[in-house]
Amino acid sequence: MCSISQFFVISPRGDTIIRQEYRGDIARDSAETFFRKVKFWKGDAPPAFNVDGVNFLSVKKNGLYYVGTTKFNVSPSLVIELIGRLTRVFKDYCGVLTEESIRKNFVLIYELLDECMDFGVPQDTSTQLLKTYVHNAPIMVKKSAFNMGIGKKTIPSSAVHKPISFGKQARGGNKKNEIFVDILERLTVLFNASGSVLNSSIEGCIQMKSYLSGNPPLRLALNDDLVVGKRGGSSGVCVLDSCNFHECANLDQFESEKLLQLNPPQGEFVVMNYRVDGEFKPPFSVVPVLEETSAFKFELHIKVRANIPSSNYGGHMKITCPVPRGTSTVGTVTPPSHTAEYKEKDKVVVWSIKRFNGGEEHTLTIRCTLAKSATHNVKKEFGPISVSFEIPMFNVSNLMVRYLRIADTHAKYKPYRWVRYVTQSDSYVCRI
Repeated sequence: MCSISQFFVISPRGDTIIRQEYRGDIARDSAETFFRKVKFWKGDAPPAFNVDGVNFLSVKKNGLYYVGTTKFNVSPSLVIELIGRLTRVFKDYCGVLTEESIRKNFVLIYELLDECMDFGVPQDTSTQLLKTYVHNAPIMVKKSAFNMGIGKKTIPSSAVHKPISFGKQARGGNKKNEIFVDILERLTVLFNASGSVLNSSIEGCIQMKSYLSGNPPLRLALNDDLVVGKRGGSSGVCVLDSCNFHECANLDQFESEKLLQLNPPQGEFVVMNYRVDGEFKPPFSVVPVLEETSAFKFELHIKVRANIPSSNYGGHMKITCPVPRGTSTVGTVTPPSHTAEYKEKDKVVVWSIKRFNGGEEHTLTIRCTLAKSATHNVKKEFGPISVSFEIPMFNVSNLMVRYLRIADTHAKYKPYRWVRYVTQSDSYVCRI
């Protein structure tokens, strides 16, 4: 049985925003104990650890820690899944998961916890079923985000971050019948020192959030050339190595017509998860060149090229490169409008690019001066280079939505349908 003694939400500064006691068998200063342990952990703290007989299990989202504690020998994965489902319920009701939204909607959060948990035992984490019992209206909080669309018919990515309507209108909300479908892909790519790809994979999902009144059944059609589980012989075929579907999806016509028939629940949910292992053209290529200019000095040139169409761009790019521990001074030469910062405490250089247009190529030069003469191992202390980015309205797998329709032909309204594509990565690494 999955049972927790406490649940609390902690801010990045260590403030306890939400706290719920269920069993009373753990000291009330456990939130402070958790934050001290996480703050002084070398590297990233694990999602589960034990302190003085108390198990701490946590999920971190947007800088906030969502934590459950227990003295029982429970399954860590089960508790972490429970916490993850609670965060999804909070997001469905509040619109966004930020410190501001949690603080402004704390009464609503406590009501949700009362309905979801009973004496630390989970009862129901379904957004659709909870609507009967939850009566507090959410307070809208604006979420800043850059526009993920191109052209007049697109909307800001923040448009989906509003509470689900449950017969009552959320303050500041919107009554339009809308449905959002996001195809999100996260890339993992490893380059060698010459810029060749050693390993690559795509983890993707089709995520949906519906604001349609009456929850009508939907029909979602994907690529005609979609192939699952085997390699396609012709070019241009969309090939997925594996995939799984939400329980609301009817797959009777998926094999023949690539059509999903859905009875969508209220709230945000993942229609389909998929994975691609194997070769694909990375959206950005990274080539490092390291030169030893003297016994004390090195120059590292990092060349990055965008292998995406000129109509697309990479946003919020950060390219991070560690330098040797014995480095005394660092100088950088950046392209115009780019910034590079040397963080001496961490011995890393961070290259920031707000917008990297498709087809462009940029080079950063890092000049390092060592405190003492270089040894034969000092070159191994450069790197690896890591790259994080987000590309709106672009995906690597070529998975596409052909159409999204309401299955009920007698529906009395025409909904607004928004389909967006986003490619992200924080596991893009290049050896030096």
